[in-house]
Amino acid sequence: MADDAARIDALEERIAYQDEAIETLNQTVTAQWAVIDALKREVAALGERLEDAVSGPAPVDRPPPHY
Repeated sequence: MADDAARIDALEERIAYQDEAIETLNQTVTAQWAVIDALKREVAALGERLEDAVSGPAPVDRPPPHY
């Protein structure tokens, strides 16, 4: 009986640590997804800016206004 109780206590302790570890990992993954989403939006915006720059009118080759 005492051996069974000790085993159950040990299992409950392991579960408590695993629950804490899982929660910490979940928070980390959630934070990483937020960063990934922000980076995806930034890359998309930069891609659009690049497309606009490439498809835009050619720059006029003239001297700067201070000449």
